[in-house]
Amino acid sequence: MTSDDDVAARAVALLGRELRGHGVTVRITEVEAYGGILDPASHAYTRTPRSEIMYGPPWRLYVYRSYGIHWCANVVTGPTEQAAAVLVRAGRVVDGLDLARERRGDVADTRLARGPGNLAQALGISATDLGTDLLDPTGVHLGPGPTDEPDVASGPRVGVAQAADIPWRFWIAGDPTVSAYRRSPRAPRG
Repeated sequence: MTSDDDVAARAVALLGRELRGHGVTVRITEVEAYGGILDPASHAYTRTPRSEIMYGPPWRLYVYRSYGIHWCANVVTGPTEQAAAVLVRAGRVVDGLDLARERRGDVADTRLARGPGNLAQALGISATDLGTDLLDPTGVHLGPGPTDEPDVASGPRVGVAQAADIPWRFWIAGDPTVSAYRRSPRAPRG
């Protein structure tokens, strides 16, 4: 696929960082890296109007619907025209807990932002946030990183049929907010 593992390093660097949106803050506990034009599992592997935001400058929010139901939030990491991005898969709600509970309903606090659709719902992220500059603190944005480096685990990405065995899913080891691994039934066994 690609020898450029920069997107993987940028994905790991997001772990433990805060993502703030619409009155709720989560500490990111799980991510997946996608190598853009070099990665057949990426939405940007083929350039389309939906993936166009990924070809622009880094630190923008790429938002899309999954299965026509849930919004998912991605951090465009660049470089520009490579269209690499990181899917934010899970997080721990650290501020705005009551609002996250209102948005997500009657679930355990560890499940409020567990899974990419749940995370976006807890944060109130939708299509209106597409293209948001994540370094601008006036909207949905990234906060500072952790003071201590987390213990990071890695494994294959969830639910992708192409390049399914690339170990670009990263999570904080032992954190209960991390989602379960589910291999796509369309992914070939390697």
